[in-house]
Amino acid sequence: MGQILALGGGGFSMEPDNPLLDDFLLSLAAVKGRLPRVCFVPTASGDSDGYSERFLDAFGPSRADASVLSLFNRSVTDLDGFVRGQDVIYVGGGSTANLLAVWRVHGLDRALRNAYDDGVVLAGISAGMNCWFEGSVTDSFDVSSLAPLEDGLGLLRGSACPHYDGEELRRDTYVKLVRDGFPGGYAAEDGVGLHFRDGELVEAVTSTPGKAAYVVRAVDGEVVEERLGARYLGDE
Repeated sequence: MGQILALGGGGFSMEPDNPLLDDFLLSLAAVKGRLPRVCFVPTASGDSDGYSERFLDAFGPSRADASVLSLFNRSVTDLDGFVRGQDVIYVGGGSTANLLAVWRVHGLDRALRNAYDDGVVLAGISAGMNCWFEGSVTDSFDVSSLAPLEDGLGLLRGSACPHYDGEELRRDTYVKLVRDGFPGGYAAEDGVGLHFRDGELVEAVTSTPGKAAYVVRAVDGEVVEERLGARYLGDE
């Protein structure tokens, strides 16, 4: 079954001292007798070395069999085989538009679809949340403002808005876009992950008590935000 964990914020890059979301992600791989193979894809940050190093520090070597897939200095010839050989693909934040363009040039978009169909768990934060949906809210075109992007991979229906409580313009921009006809979808606060199985939302989980996700949609010309209480992972 295809699984996606879409993070509005949090995880190793935003909460280095709070492993709850990353531990939950690893639990979805459900491997036995070995460490899960987890590959970080830092395309959205231009394959930032520092970002990749933080991932490797957080996930390896005792927690996972961790690797990094670089496309700017590509060394993997068989992307399809490499990606389908992982248990988890973790996509980092940055520019959603640049991520999608680079993936398509290299054919990584097709490889990720195949991996999803094979049962590899797909995950990501910010741009790594946006990419799985049909559309998203992004600062890819101007870091000082937000704009709609209707060019995602479409593994999940509708649109996405990460950092719903963490960046000043996110909520108001998303609500206005949906009111004006942009496809509705899911918004996630920092520290919240949305777990999907076969395209359907299973639950929202959080590393911080009181955080939430939202289903945002237009109804008769008005925007409705349905609050989804997130299960606090620290109670486990």
